[in-house]
Amino acid sequence: MGLNSKIIFHLMGLLLLCNGGFMILAAIVSGIYDDGVTLDIALAAIVTMLTGVLSMFYTREHKKEVKRREGYIIVTFGWLVMSVSGMLPYLFSDAIPGVTNAFFETMSGYTTTGASIVDDIEALPEGILFWRSLTHWIGGMGIIVLAIAILPLLGIGGMQLFAAEAPGPSGDKLHPRITDTAKRLWLIYVTYTLAETLLLKLAGMNFFDAINHSMATLSTGGFSTKNASMAYWNDQPLIQYIVILFMFLAGTNFVLSYYAFKGKVQKVIKDEEFKFYSISVICFALIAALVIYLKANVIVSDIDPMVFGEAESVFRHALFQVVSVITTTGFVTADFTSWTPFLTILFFGLMFLGGSAGSTSGGIKVMRHILIIKNGLLEFKRTMHINAIIPVRYNNKTVQENIVYNVIAFFVLYMLLFIIGSLGLGALGLDFVSAIGGAASSLGNVGPAFGDLNPLSNYNSLPAFGKWWCGILMLLGRLELFTVLILITPYFWKKV
Repeated sequence: MGLNSKIIFHLMGLLLLCNGGFMILAAIVSGIYDDGVTLDIALAAIVTMLTGVLSMFYTREHKKEVKRREGYIIVTFGWLVMSVSGMLPYLFSDAIPGVTNAFFETMSGYTTTGASIVDDIEALPEGILFWRSLTHWIGGMGIIVLAIAILPLLGIGGMQLFAAEAPGPSGDKLHPRITDTAKRLWLIYVTYTLAETLLLKLAGMNFFDAINHSMATLSTGGFSTKNASMAYWNDQPLIQYIVILFMFLAGTNFVLSYYAFKGKVQKVIKDEEFKFYSISVICFALIAALVIYLKANVIVSDIDPMVFGEAESVFRHALFQVVSVITTTGFVTADFTSWTPFLTILFFGLMFLGGSAGSTSGGIKVMRHILIIKNGLLEFKRTMHINAIIPVRYNNKTVQENIVYNVIAFFVLYMLLFIIGSLGLGALGLDFVSAIGGAASSLGNVGPAFGDLNPLSNYNSLPAFGKWWCGILMLLGRLELFTVLILITPYFWKKV
């Protein structure tokens, strides 16, 4: 069977059309604030949409069938096409000059990494800031899931795309029809975004900052409208607690949110991943708070004014940074890399944890860690009972052997890519801490890292190749490795 290339180009056109539509929204915001770049963003939208229309027009006579091979190509190249077109508002407005910098910022946005090369964020026009946050929001739930909700209009099934977009071990479906699943996920996503925006506005944030930070929170992205990120509101604890809540929700499986809205709370509480995720957040936050508190005479004064007293402030900052790193959101309220060597190592480790499967967060994901730990512990039992069949169980169900193998392969591949990523950055002259921090942060879609890439700095100091290198790591991490890497294997391109 040959490759159905026409459907691939047709859907690339559809994605460009959607992306251009979002640019129009950014142009409207730019016009409202009269920031001087309205025409630039509008021109970027027209170019993007025109390219999309032409691509769809010339491939209108296509076979309406998306098989698994086409699905993987559409997801990977769709992300690249969106990132290339997403650069245009930056380039046309000259807000971020240079293709390398514009591509890095755009890829960081769509992959919800939140790493930036912008030295003065507050100097950017409002329309550009809004577009920057929109790239997060689009990428958060997945541009492909958005396309799946639209595909029925074209008479195309979307199961293959969903499988490629979410290749993790979670098999939960909200509804037998995949398009209805996508619509329900987006409804929850939009509802959370609007709810956080309202709460942040009521807590004292202006509407523009509230909507931008809501999009960055729910996508677990981390782009802020302020140079100091969330530290700008260190004297307003309520704002930070609201962001903590929604970062936690964004790092939770959205299927569980659906169950909660349907009143099936017991299903949420009994979920193994949710329990492990929640307990991890609480335990690591308490450990971090205790260490900070014991070292209070050294670092508390650098955190913020003690609005509710020292203990509250210490706990809030510890909780905020733990949730931010575990969910790979990347917001910061302080330079956590200065909170003693012990905490630096702890936060480095948390970059590999990740949020829940089926969430917008990056990283390895909690579910994979649970399956790896369970399988590892069962190896002791299998050693003693060599003839016994002892399967891994998850949520009281037997996990198929091939899923366990997939999880182990993913973990090994992830660590291998982390080493290769670190070596690449080291070869460019970065010191050890900066190299491993940058690789872990890019691959895990976290954002802030360590060394020269710490939360008080950004990625602008990287050489041009380093920015492209980190961009590749971001894409690999966001699409969970296999979706991208399978394209470079000979098996994928063999005719069947």
